[in-house]
Amino acid sequence: MSQPEIVQNDLADEEVVARVDLGGEDELYVTPTRTLLYRAEGLLSDESVEEYPHGAERITVSEGRRKAKVTLDYGLDGDATLSLPAKRLDRALPPIVEGVLHANDILDEDEQLERLFRFSELTIAIAGRRIVRHIGANLWDEDFESYRYEDVSDLAFEDGSVATSVVLTVNGRQERFKAPNEDARAVRAALETTLLSYWDVDSVAELRAAAESEDDEAAASEPEAGDNVSFGDGPDPLMADPTEPEELPENATRQREDAGAEQDPTAETQAEADASAGGAATDPATQQVEPSSSQSEGPGASAEPDPSLGETSTPAPDPSAAESASDPQSGTGAESWADSIQRSPEPQSAPDLTEAQSPPTDQGAGSSQQPEGPESQAGEGGFEGSGFESATPAVDEQLREELAELRTIVEQQNEELRAQRELVEQLIEELRRGR
Repeated sequence: MSQPEIVQNDLADEEVVARVDLGGEDELYVTPTRTLLYRAEGLLSDESVEEYPHGAERITVSEGRRKAKVTLDYGLDGDATLSLPAKRLDRALPPIVEGVLHANDILDEDEQLERLFRFSELTIAIAGRRIVRHIGANLWDEDFESYRYEDVSDLAFEDGSVATSVVLTVNGRQERFKAPNEDARAVRAALETTLLSYWDVDSVAELRAAAESEDDEAAASEPEAGDNVSFGDGPDPLMADPTEPEELPENATRQREDAGAEQDPTAETQAEADASAGGAATDPATQQVEPSSSQSEGPGASAEPDPSLGETSTPAPDPSAAESASDPQSGTGAESWADSIQRSPEPQSAPDLTEAQSPPTDQGAGSSQQPEGPESQAGEGGFEGSGFESATPAVDEQLREELAELRTIVEQQNEELRAQRELVEQLIEELRRGR
């Protein structure tokens, strides 16, 4: 099958390993190093070719009802998204994944991808020499596990009510993963076919026997070198009771019991100094209280009560009065303020706003007694004298002409709607093809 000229120019001499029909004239060309998406000329776009290299670090797939998107993440170089019809995804995805696995040196150069299974967050890639398993939201990334067939010694399946467990014995350890029951038969067939073909046996029982014989041969060929292992003499042991030096250095730490027994004479001196300082600090406070009490006893406070009034409680001095008495400037300020109040003229009485604002009662009464106009009389009298006349033949002829013009306009709009409907149907068809 021939290739479009624009695709041939981009491919040059590169070999095409897979070709997928995407519907219409759109196609997908997969080479060992990249994927080419060919878009034929359509209503919304011209003929074009998009290139997607296989050196990606992550593959992400998102599916919709009609479209599916495959995103290749290139790390620091950004990402690229390939859009194609959802019903073509299962055919287009395996060659793309195979190219990415080859580009990341996960598969050998001549190794092919046999089957690709996607179960929710589990991806199983069955290749010619290994099984690649990935768990996660992405279809594939660098966090994966690979099991080579040469290390697999047994294969078993455990049926369940919802899923089937696949048990692989790899290097003496069991690796498990689950597949839905509706896909379990396909997974079993693909695993048995590739694994038995690699070991060149016809059944799983023969696989177990072949793996056991190889293990026995490998164990017999290994030399018994367990007693010949030597770790040397080892380091010299540390002395448990070293002799103490005759002279200790000046910065040497003292023994704990000596430090507890002796007391620092400077500590007692410091404590006495703190006590004396605390006593001295209380004296100024006492001295400050006495002047304040003497200041509070002013002329007003020293006045003796009238003995004729009997025994009365001495009122507490007013702080504001004491301050005014002690501060002569504040007294002069109060007197000047009082003088300014006495000298200020009395404010004139404002006019009565209610009298100015209220309209005269005569005017209100006069307005309410105004005679009714002709309009009100006409409203009370019905439609008599309103000026309405019956339709004339001239008005009927004008209405007929307007209806004819409207009918012509509606017919033209119907023709335009038919043409637009055809364009919309063509547009929908191209969108279904993943344009």
